[in-house]
Amino acid sequence: MNSFLLRRVLRARRYLLGCALCLPVLAFAQAPPTAASVSSSTAHTATASTISNAAATGTTARFDIEVQTESDELRDFLLRHIELQRFRELPDLDDSELSRLVDQVPDNLGDLLGTLGHFNPVVAVQAFPSGGEVTAPLGRVVIQVEPGPLTRVESVLIAFRGEIADSPQAAEQRAAIRNAFSMKAGDRFTQADWDSAKAAALRALTATRYPAGRIDGSLADIDPSSQTVRLALELDSGEPVRIGEVRMEGAERYDSEAAENLVRLSGLVEGSDYDLRQLQEAQRRIAETGYYDSVFVYVEPSADQQVAPVRVQVRESPRQKLVFGIGASTDNGARLSIEHTHHRVPGIDWRVMNRLLIERDDQLIATDWTSPVDRRGWRWIAGAQVARQIDGFDTTTSQRLRLGQAQDNLALDRSFFLQYDRAISKNSLIRSLGPGVAESSLTGNYAWTRRRFDDLVQPNSGHGLGIDLGVGTTLSPIRRPFVRSHLRWLGYWPLGSASDDTIQTAEVALGEARPAPSSSNAGRLALRLEGGAVWAQKDAPVPETQLFLTGGDGTVRGYGLRDIGIAQADGGVRPGRYLAVASLEWQRPLVRQGVRTPWESVLFVDGGAVADQPGDLRPSWSVGTGLRYKSPVGPLQVDLAYGLDDKRLRLHLSVGFTF
Repeated sequence: MNSFLLRRVLRARRYLLGCALCLPVLAFAQAPPTAASVSSSTAHTATASTISNAAATGTTARFDIEVQTESDELRDFLLRHIELQRFRELPDLDDSELSRLVDQVPDNLGDLLGTLGHFNPVVAVQAFPSGGEVTAPLGRVVIQVEPGPLTRVESVLIAFRGEIADSPQAAEQRAAIRNAFSMKAGDRFTQADWDSAKAAALRALTATRYPAGRIDGSLADIDPSSQTVRLALELDSGEPVRIGEVRMEGAERYDSEAAENLVRLSGLVEGSDYDLRQLQEAQRRIAETGYYDSVFVYVEPSADQQVAPVRVQVRESPRQKLVFGIGASTDNGARLSIEHTHHRVPGIDWRVMNRLLIERDDQLIATDWTSPVDRRGWRWIAGAQVARQIDGFDTTTSQRLRLGQAQDNLALDRSFFLQYDRAISKNSLIRSLGPGVAESSLTGNYAWTRRRFDDLVQPNSGHGLGIDLGVGTTLSPIRRPFVRSHLRWLGYWPLGSASDDTIQTAEVALGEARPAPSSSNAGRLALRLEGGAVWAQKDAPVPETQLFLTGGDGTVRGYGLRDIGIAQADGGVRPGRYLAVASLEWQRPLVRQGVRTPWESVLFVDGGAVADQPGDLRPSWSVGTGLRYKSPVGPLQVDLAYGLDDKRLRLHLSVGFTF
């Protein structure tokens, strides 16, 4: 393979030398200020731009530069990187030196255009002396550029050296690197894309088993006559690395055993293959415990280069924390919250979080207790809450106690617990008929959630499924057995082709590497389904907090929070035993001048129903439109929905993606 690369390097020496000459230009050329348009009589010229004295950075320029070419994007790129820019403000520059620099322009622009895949350009340069409209002391340099045809990738060869080349255990990794290589036959060639593709291949090599991997050789063999390029890349893996012992640093206030358990649960067990994703997963899981303000998980070199101990460096959080919050929601108005956290309760070493939440229609006081994670990834959970909920003329006061175990992972959450519920509902219109009757229950519950999205912050494809199942009995005023189930499902389907040419040119400036697109401009469809059921005898006094209502931001837009239920004579609604919700969204990116923006438009239809019998489910529908903004914490969502039953428009605001 080395001799193969050497022969091709010799054949491509002219191109590689040109790329090397571009490096000083890219390093020293300054970004041009706004250029003034000038007319041109040249037939092929679509646009022209001049950098004039007035556009200089404050120092009088010795000469102006005008570039005439077929596209504004290409013109701006050439003006930004042309070598002449370095000499425009030299005070002692004279005509003879400028003439010498002008003679070098065709070669300089040829090298620049080569980095964009144009290897047969036609460049004409003229220098006009000062006078008339030309006010610069040394005149104006006018450059006419015909970039010529684009160079396309003819073939891609990826070879391996080192242990990865012949190891059966690395066969899947070799195939993944080849399949994920971002430059394919037929793609436009640019130097930035080529560099980006090589860097991505190296990251894929060093992410698993081979952290010391490197690029042993690379070649872009260009044939200007046919406007094609043959790409070759050789990756040297070195020796595989296995995980050694776990070493904690900075753990003083809190027991390090829980963090070490999370490292092992992430797959970093002694003797396993090095995996960067597992290191990142361990770091994420330790950080999410809340015990630490900062967490760094990495492997460190050792005398035995094939075994790398895992080092976990942490900076611990204060033992106690108090957080005040003020906010608002379109469903429930203004919100005030207070949270107090004690990370290590004396005597049992559990963490406790106490919360107070006050909203327009909801008030809540809750306490949640959790134990450190054990070696199997499970933790004990215990909690209690008192809540008041206002729905129309009905006010429901409830209490809840819970005790069980939970296991949280990136893709899968599980929990099982015993739960006691007590609720009493009062209607302000019929208060004179006497106090309401408290209803209570005891259930055993199991909850399971699986997430298979391509991205947990900005999903584009994949699906998630959540199932809650409870079996128990009512306690008062009479005892009756019942079963409660609740199911949630969400799926995303990208539309169109991810290799759309519009996407390939979007979001990046000319000469910069294009990121691999995640979807086409057609966007995606999102389908959300939700269902629930409580099976019990007709006279079973199931607490209202175990029944179902729907409507609001995350369910059926176009209706207020919990507005969809079983209609009552007073105009309000009460919860029911059966729930059905469906929502379909078309999410489409907004494109401006061929460039995809971080904004998306949304069209949606929602429907939901609540009843005491499955045959009585009659959905209430809403339709609407909205905007999404891709923020670092997830999508910022603004929806305007119209409820077809109550014939009202409602505005809904929310932030982030959760499932």
